[in-house]
Amino acid sequence: MDLRLAGKKALVTGSSSGIGEAIVKLLAAEGVAVVVHGRDESRANAVAEAIRAKGGEAEVALGDLTTDAGADAVAVAAQAFGPIDILVNNAGVIPRRSWTETTATDWAQIYNSNVISGVRMIQRLVPQMRERHWGRVIQIGGGLSQQPQAGGPNYNATLAARHNLAVSLARELKNTGVTSNVVAPGAILSSEAARAQLTYLAQAHGWGGETWEEIEHNATQALAPNDVGRLGRPEEIAAAVAYLASPLADYVSGATIRVDGGTIRSVI
Repeated sequence: MDLRLAGKKALVTGSSSGIGEAIVKLLAAEGVAVVVHGRDESRANAVAEAIRAKGGEAEVALGDLTTDAGADAVAVAAQAFGPIDILVNNAGVIPRRSWTETTATDWAQIYNSNVISGVRMIQRLVPQMRERHWGRVIQIGGGLSQQPQAGGPNYNATLAARHNLAVSLARELKNTGVTSNVVAPGAILSSEAARAQLTYLAQAHGWGGETWEEIEHNATQALAPNDVGRLGRPEEIAAAVAYLASPLADYVSGATIRVDGGTIRSVI
């Protein structure tokens, strides 16, 4: 299917690895000129070079989005060769602390990293989208925004904030040609390191099997039960983002697309 994305330009924050990397690579394959963002120059350049090697167009923007100065630097670099049509706010951190371990400072820091960093980029890039009467803003959220666990309470709360701000932004952008939506991943197998860790946990807790497929299924049912019986892949999140970024999704705004194998059970 032609997503009619050729000629568009996208900034994906936190795209030097994991889900963000999968998003920029798929968008580039669809003809989008992408801006790879990260704080590690070598990793960001490696992703951009891999895209160029396959005939795609990629630039790099480095900067820490938890500061205004860093966000300014990323916005300037991202727009150096033309305006941004598609903003994907993916950058963030995932702490693994309990309620008793999480301090008030931790809450403030992760809110800055996971929420305000995205707001900074919205403030810097969306006005130009409004002027051109076309644009896409996509937040990477998650099911824990709706069904939080006891662990990582500050992280869960930032996901809820991402979902909430996306709908508020959609209302703000009505009749402008700019849409705002959320893609909510479930548990994603984002790297070989994650696969090795899952194999280790499976062996340690008796979730093992003869094959990787069996190990993954058993571990998934123990850790993040869903209707598909496996973990998601970064490319599956990227596919949902690509659809929302395309002109085919002109009639979709203020929506959440869950890509979680049915982990979150809701009729809404």
